[in-house]
Amino acid sequence: MVSSILGIAFDCPDANGLADFYVKLTGWKKEISGGEWAGVRTPEGILLVFQTVDAYLPTVWPWEDGKQQQMAHIDFKVSDLQGAEALAIKCGAVKASAQYYDTSTVMLDPAGHPFCLSTVQQ
Repeated sequence: MVSSILGIAFDCPDANGLADFYVKLTGWKKEISGGEWAGVRTPEGILLVFQTVDAYLPTVWPWEDGKQQQMAHIDFKVSDLQGAEALAIKCGAVKASAQYYDTSTVMLDPAGHPFCLSTVQQ
């Protein structure tokens, strides 16, 4: 029986480079580094794992028929949306051209994965 999530894996062209981006963005600890794999641990104990894929194709945002679509994305809770956007850009992210809500911003990491910065309370 499933009791918890150990980790979530993301394909990318450079596992260690993408892990380093998320370390800079979040301040979390890089726990796996080497070869084709890298991993960053969240404060909740979930491991974000990055695996190098030679033929990696980045997602297209917003979606387009017949193009590579996102399969998952991370929503990060932030207290200062504009400050978080500026930090993400400084770390190497790009603000997506399509935005949908005033309380969150869609960003693209260096490998093209969408992620959201959000002030929405649960």
